[in-house]
Amino acid sequence: MRKLNALCVYCGSSGQVRQSHLEAARKLGRLAAEETVDIVFGGGRVGLMGAVAEGALNAGGRVVGIIPKHLEDLEVGLRSASEYIVVDSMHSRKQMMAERSDAFCALPGGLGTLDETFEIITWRQLKLHDKPILLVNIEGFWDPLLRLIDHQIAEGYLRGPTDGLYQVVDRVEDVLTVAATAPRPAIPDKIEQM
Repeated sequence: MRKLNALCVYCGSSGQVRQSHLEAARKLGRLAAEETVDIVFGGGRVGLMGAVAEGALNAGGRVVGIIPKHLEDLEVGLRSASEYIVVDSMHSRKQMMAERSDAFCALPGGLGTLDETFEIITWRQLKLHDKPILLVNIEGFWDPLLRLIDHQIAEGYLRGPTDGLYQVVDRVEDVLTVAATAPRPAIPDKIEQM
C-alpha cells in the first residue's frame, strides 16, 4: 500500500442537497485527516465542498482550496483553508488541483463536478497521468452516469470497457484504501505541461 499525500475531491457547492451527502463529505474529510492525507478541493465553503473541508479541518487535517477569482464570492471562498489559492481561471484551477494531488475522487455534484471529473478521466485516457480516479457512488448517485457510459460503449463512442480509467466505490470509507492500493503510476505525469 502506498502513502497518499493529497486527495483531490470534486463535489457540488449547492447546499440544497441530501443531508446524507453532506454527512458523507464531512466523513471523507475526517477520514483523510486521520490518515494525514491533504484534501485538495475547489475552495468553496458551501455545499459538499464546504462539508469535506469542514470534516478535515475539524479533525486537524489540511485542506488546500483552489478557487478562480470570479468564483471567490459566488462560492463563498473558504479563506480559513490551510492553503487558500486564488487563480485567474477555471483551467488554472483544474490544472493546479491535478498537479497537487496523488488521487482524485468525485462525490455527488452538478455540472462543474462533471466537468472536472470528465476532464481528469480524459487526461488519464490520453496518458497525461495515471493517478487513481474514483467515483463515489453514494446512494447510487452516479448510476445514471454509469449507464450513459455503457451506452456510449455500446454505440461505439468509447472503445471497449473503461476498466482502468476509474473505479467506482459506494462508500467514502473505501476511498483512501482503494486509492492507496491502486497500481503506482507507471507513466510520467504530464499535467504540468498542459
